[in-house]
Amino acid sequence: MNFKTSETQDMIRQAAKDFAAKHIKPYVMDWDESQHFPVELFKKMGEQGFMGVLVPVEYGGSGLGYFEYSAVVDEIAQVCGSIGLSTAAHNSLCTGHILYFANEAQKQKYLPKLASGEWIGAWGLTEPNTGSDALRMQTVAKKVDGGWELNGAKNWITHGISGNIAVVLARTGELLDSRGISAFIVERGTPGFKGGKKENKLGMRASETAEMIFENCFVPDENVLGELGDGFIQAMKILDGGRISIAALSLGIAKGAFKAALQYSKEREQFGKSISSFQGISFKLADMATEIEAAQLLIDQSCYLKNEGKTLTKESAMAKYYASEVAVRASTEAVQIFGGYGYTKDFPVEKFYRDSKLCTIGEGTSEIQKIVISRQILK
Repeated sequence: MNFKTSETQDMIRQAAKDFAAKHIKPYVMDWDESQHFPVELFKKMGEQGFMGVLVPVEYGGSGLGYFEYSAVVDEIAQVCGSIGLSTAAHNSLCTGHILYFANEAQKQKYLPKLASGEWIGAWGLTEPNTGSDALRMQTVAKKVDGGWELNGAKNWITHGISGNIAVVLARTGELLDSRGISAFIVERGTPGFKGGKKENKLGMRASETAEMIFENCFVPDENVLGELGDGFIQAMKILDGGRISIAALSLGIAKGAFKAALQYSKEREQFGKSISSFQGISFKLADMATEIEAAQLLIDQSCYLKNEGKTLTKESAMAKYYASEVAVRASTEAVQIFGGYGYTKDFPVEKFYRDSKLCTIGEGTSEIQKIVISRQILK
């Protein structure tokens, strides 16, 4: 693997950094406090190519690879985890599912709207009683004349209310049958499809998380995504790539917390000198910097494998597991370095601290990642 970044990668990273500084940073705490999901921001992001990073140019996307994509999520998350999360969910889950498994007509119809930011995407797998245990999902699609009728509910869905389009996994066969689940494209405004409760969260408060409810919701046959019965297999493949997204999100949060703590440690004086000169603080910074570098390398390995079309189940699980735990440790230590100030909303590290925890839960908990990793190494 070549560790040298390309000129394109450097340009994309700088563009994302500049965008975040101008369009996100001034509003971070306002959005967080009010739990405002800034739909208008994502249209601007679409203009920059950040909403269809992986989508080929012929469908209106940027036509880039996973190194560029992870850089975009990383840079945005260094400023705001919420916006980083929504960027990741839109790109890798909804848009990614359509990109990898849709037929040509579906790609032509939906990808340009998603890549431009005109439409925001949602992805519906999780249900109230089936988080990690997805094969027990209760949302059912029943065959009717000309299509399918969906009944059930999904929760913990990013953009569950505001998303213009959702890829929804529903049972078309028997319970616990991995070939008994199918994927459907459902547009907002379809009768019987509505948003439900919006979650009041600890962190990631500017990224909308809500229920999606289906009551006799008719979906035409042409909106079945891929082959009937392949939905669960598709979802597992999407999550392989999605783990890179959450790893990059975690990395950005860790970097943001580290940079804030590093700067503060140089400026804050106690006992006549900067606190960075004390071993207790400098060792914390050393641990943070080392773990961030290690997380970056795991992510780069996964990006390389994904770009090459190689199997990455183990590697992406490792990257997601490690980077998310690093985000929690780094933000915790950042609060500690800031001391009492770190516990206030006048400084950025308390938000990194709150946002980081979701990374160890969303798109597969740390415990699930350990199951995935252990199964791979014990094969």
